[in-house]
Amino acid sequence: MAIPEFSASRSLTLGVELELQLVNTYDYDISEATADLLRLLRKKNKKWDVKPEITHGMFEMATGICVAYDDIVEQLDEIRQAALHCADRLDIGICGGGTHPFQHWGERRIFETPRFDELSALYGYLAKQFTIFGQHVHVGCPQADEALVLLHRLSRYVPHFIALSASSPFVQGSDTGFHSARLNSVFAFPLSGRAPMVRTWTEFSDYFEAMTATGIVKSMKDFYWDIRPKPEYGTIEVRVMDTPLTIAKASTIAVFIQALARYLTLEAPFKEQERDYLVYSFNRFQACRFGLQGVYVDPSTNEHRPLAEDVLEILAKIEPHAIDLRADVACARLKDDVMKQKDDASWLRHQKAEAKSLAALVQQQCLLWRA
Repeated sequence: MAIPEFSASRSLTLGVELELQLVNTYDYDISEATADLLRLLRKKNKKWDVKPEITHGMFEMATGICVAYDDIVEQLDEIRQAALHCADRLDIGICGGGTHPFQHWGERRIFETPRFDELSALYGYLAKQFTIFGQHVHVGCPQADEALVLLHRLSRYVPHFIALSASSPFVQGSDTGFHSARLNSVFAFPLSGRAPMVRTWTEFSDYFEAMTATGIVKSMKDFYWDIRPKPEYGTIEVRVMDTPLTIAKASTIAVFIQALARYLTLEAPFKEQERDYLVYSFNRFQACRFGLQGVYVDPSTNEHRPLAEDVLEILAKIEPHAIDLRADVACARLKDDVMKQKDDASWLRHQKAEAKSLAALVQQQCLLWRA
């Protein structure tokens, strides 16, 4: 099977996808209201990108092509407000966060589509455990080879993306001790992890054809890599983020990735190489487990430093690019949060301590999403 042709897109344009939770308003457990919510949204006859996810109680909302922070906020907020209006009619709540704090995967039902049925048959109980919620950011690339180079350069910063978005400390009623426990579910899939070190579309096409020849891959969707090419869109897709608790936070993380991509493209501060991946799994684990307080090992120097310190350093380096992209105000807020060690996972733990129950915590998440 041949790989789809890479459709060139405008450099550094963005697309943002958010997977969201639907919950009951009486006990704040997952509500299987996805089909009803989407039906009401479609009655509004808008060209919104909204769709189901693998189990009932989830849905995804996505922007079109965006160029700046304000574009992302405007597009996401329009869908957010419409979804909240429909949710009110159904007496359900909507919230962000990478995991639902106390839902049990065994109670979930697979949403009825041919692909989801196929995934359920293939992965068994892992498909239901995939009731987790992430943010995906697409970055536009004008050429396929440039996309692959940018993919590998951005891979150094996967721990930064994880720590900045981490919002999944609770799983099935327990505090996991992780800032991002969501990714532990993703890592269970056999085609997760990092992309292979290939720098040209010809090499990648050879790899794709070899994988399809094995019979274990049918399309690009079968790769659950942390960052993967999306040839039909002309983008690379960064997939490691938890869904933040607000649209503002999600939009800020998106333009941080955009400014970083511009810095890596125009300044080329290092050459991507296989050696970069020696510390990849360690750095990723540190970010999942400890968030901004984790350790980051520099792939070039092997220096160990606090991840928060490295985030602040890269924010300083990309500041001129953030200014050119009209992302400087958002990145300044991000810098302030890092300096104050403010993150969604810590907010969730604080709210749980104050509320004394996980149901009350989910209620606070819904109020925050509504605000």
